[in-house]
Amino acid sequence: MDLVEPDWPDAPANVKALASTRRGGFSLGPYGDGDSGGGFNLGLHVGDDPATVQRNRAALRGLLPGTPAWISQVHGVDVVDAASVQPGAPVQVGDASIATTLGVVCVVMTADCLPVLFADLDGKVVGAAHAGWRGLAAGVLGATVAAMRSAGAGELTAWLGPAIGPAHFEVGADVLDTFVAGARNDLEMAQVRAAFAPFGGRPGKYLADMNALARGLLARDGVARVWGGGHCTATEVDRFYSYRRDGVTGRQASLIWLET
Repeated sequence: MDLVEPDWPDAPANVKALASTRRGGFSLGPYGDGDSGGGFNLGLHVGDDPATVQRNRAALRGLLPGTPAWISQVHGVDVVDAASVQPGAPVQVGDASIATTLGVVCVVMTADCLPVLFADLDGKVVGAAHAGWRGLAAGVLGATVAAMRSAGAGELTAWLGPAIGPAHFEVGADVLDTFVAGARNDLEMAQVRAAFAPFGGRPGKYLADMNALARGLLARDGVARVWGGGHCTATEVDRFYSYRRDGVTGRQASLIWLET
């Protein structure tokens, strides 16, 4: 199994996190590893054989202190208490989760969208958010930060996981307009516009930098300690699933939890 261990210098020692890749599992076809081998697809909603996905999830579970709090992601802003997600219970809808209890694992799945992991510097609260452009614009990061602070978090640090990079995320003017409309002052407006590069030869199209957009939104909510953002799902073909690149594909996961 191939895993990404976050380079997260100020994460507390009792905060553990990882991100999966497409390599080292049992899925085949478009859900494989890209090199005729078994893929580590963790998504039950993408057309892969459910029994195979559960086999991949079981392998992941073996690395963790508890069953991940799998949620149904809808590109919204709802934040779930990960401790309330129980195996066998109806799947809860949300695009982020938080945990304050040891061994409760927050998880989000992605295949180009931006996974953001959070921890407070005292190691009391952790969180995970699924942030595509719709979720970013709607405020999923701010909602996660607010939920963590309500749960007792102090100063926060964040890690940006594998997502489609700024050289490959083509969007239309509607996406730019959405973020421009959400800017609260001239500084935020400048940050938004800097995150959208005109796509040469394609009028009305832009290349959007989700990492830059996320950093700006996190700064709005007082989160200045932000790490990661170095993995591009679209270009690292042999390591990550990418919906924009492949269409039918699997999902990788980003996970975080508290240990003693």
